[in-house]
Amino acid sequence: MNLPNRITLCRLLLIPFFVFFYLADFIPYGKLVATIIFMVASFTDFLDGHIARKRNMVTTLGTFFDTVADKLLVMSGFLLVVAYPITANGGNLLPRPILFPDFLGIIIAIVIIARELIVMALRSLAASKGVVLKADMYGKVKATFQFLTLIYYFAFAFIVEEFYYAIAGVAYTVLCLIGYVFLAITVILTILSMINYLVKNRQVFKEEKQAEQEKIEKEEKEEKIDVSPKKVEVKDVKVDLADTKKVKK
Repeated sequence: MNLPNRITLCRLLLIPFFVFFYLADFIPYGKLVATIIFMVASFTDFLDGHIARKRNMVTTLGTFFDTVADKLLVMSGFLLVVAYPITANGGNLLPRPILFPDFLGIIIAIVIIARELIVMALRSLAASKGVVLKADMYGKVKATFQFLTLIYYFAFAFIVEEFYYAIAGVAYTVLCLIGYVFLAITVILTILSMINYLVKNRQVFKEEKQAEQEKIEKEEKEEKIDVSPKKVEVKDVKVDLADTKKVKK
């Protein structure tokens, strides 16, 4: 196992730890610890890919592990902020998930999880046909905003749970609005990246015979278009010097 794959494996192993600390209300500043662990795990997503491309260490196993690690990390994070209630320190807030209202969090979680499952299904279908689908720029930008959104909400949960008395009122409302902006950008990028991925790789849905026929037709068209002049080979003519002298005489 090369270095990028080890880094990816570390990201997988970090997931249970950040989930544990987020849920462990009995541990002081547990959500702060969860936020830090999640930040480190998110950074490894950039690090392993950078090292793999720079050192030419991209492998099929690494691509598979990287995809699984990213999906588990993001899905775990959104399930936590959508489902687990936070108890505010001071004020009159009832225990509730940090992503509020509940129906908004549920809709966002469904959209994000549905996108990841659709993309994973498309990659599995492509793999069954011997085609490897790589992540594009839309997917990378989407993943970046997903990580940033989750980091923001984990930190927000920590502030509400420990210092709500200091931000109650206008500050709390502003922080909620900032969170909604992050969510809106993330959801839009999630939907756009899914549409782009499906359109870009639509040939995967075609039957093998149909795809082969289209390939043949394309090659035939290219042959008809190619009207470049043929090269004429000119053979070297050797002249015997002795015969030339005879002709002069």
